[in-house]
This record gives sequence, C-alpha cells and structure tokens, in this order.
Amino acid sequence: MSSSLFVQAFVTLLVIFDPLAAIPVFLTLTRHQSPSAQRRTARVSVLVAAGIVGVFAVAGNHLLDALGISLQALQVAGGVLLALIALDLLKTDCARKRADAESGAVAFVPLGTPMLAGPGAIAATMLYVEQAGSAPAVAAVVLALAAALLLTWLTLRFSPFIGRLLKDNGLNLVTRIMGLLAAAIAVQLIAGALQFWMRWGVS
Repeated sequence: MSSSLFVQAFVTLLVIFDPLAAIPVFLTLTRHQSPSAQRRTARVSVLVAAGIVGVFAVAGNHLLDALGISLQALQVAGGVLLALIALDLLKTDCARKRADAESGAVAFVPLGTPMLAGPGAIAATMLYVEQAGSAPAVAAVVLALAAALLLTWLTLRFSPFIGRLLKDNGLNLVTRIMGLLAAAIAVQLIAGALQFWMRWGVS
C-alpha cells in the first residue's frame, strides 16, 4: 500500500470537505434539533457524501472513457476546482457564514451535497482512483476517503463542543490554513498535468 498516496489523498479530501468551516452552518441548520437529532443529522450527511463520492469513484473511470477525457484533463479540472475552493476558504468568515445560514439561504442546500460531496471532492476522488495503478494503491485511496469522512463525521458530531472551544476567530484561522494547503495542492495538480503535456503532448 502506498503510504504517500494515502497521505496525499487524505489531506486533499479533508481540505475539500473542510468540516471545521461547516461547523457554523451545521449548528445553525440544526439549532432547533435535540442533541440526538443533531448526531443523526451529522451521521446521515456524511453517509450521503460517502455514497455520492463512492459512486463516482467506482464509475468515474468508465465515464471518462465514454467521454474521451484524459487523466490530465481531469487533473487540470480538479486543480482549478480546488483552487476555487482554496480562494473561498481564504476569504471565509465563519460569522458571515452563520449569518447567511440564519437568513435561510443555506437551508435549501443539504449538508451531504454540495457542502461535503461537491464537485471538488468528486473530481479529486476520481483523479486519485484513476492515478492508482494497482490494487494496493486503490485501497490506499479508499482508506484515505474513509479516514477523511470519519474525521468529518467526528467534527460534525462534536461540533457544539468544537464551536465553543475555537470560537469564530479560531475557526477562521484553521479554515485559512486549510485554504493555503488547498491552493498548494491545486498548483501541484495543474503543474503535473502541464508537465505531462509538455513531454508527451496533448492527447
């Protein structure tokens, strides 16, 4: 099993899921729920995200073949999406997100998608599965996805405690750090595809 692939996929997916940035929205959307209902909401939202990303991870390669899309094209698309996510994270204000949620604008968007299982997470998972050239490598990607989803669920599960502990300033700081990591990963993805095209040409 490729430990480096596991770490890279885990960090990428965790940055995209960004459960800390979802805490204010989650708490607002579930503010009228009992603690047990909040825990159930956290569990279901992560299961929905897992199902959506899992489907694309399994069927994504066949979809790429059917559409005639190369791995490098997916790599650039994933990098661009990740760069957009990074910009959003770097500009995120948790207090503003809470205000938006209270206005009802976020209530129409389920937590499972696109907040967790958005285009960035789908593209990144498809990319890593496509890059994996062996069964151990695929297993590393699957375990990375499972670990990222597990940590996301734990974050949402204990979001009332984490929110009280970090407060808005702490959440904003961690979110911006995640945004910086996302930007670096996006640059690496795009640079890798461009390097391949420069050496072998666009196919």
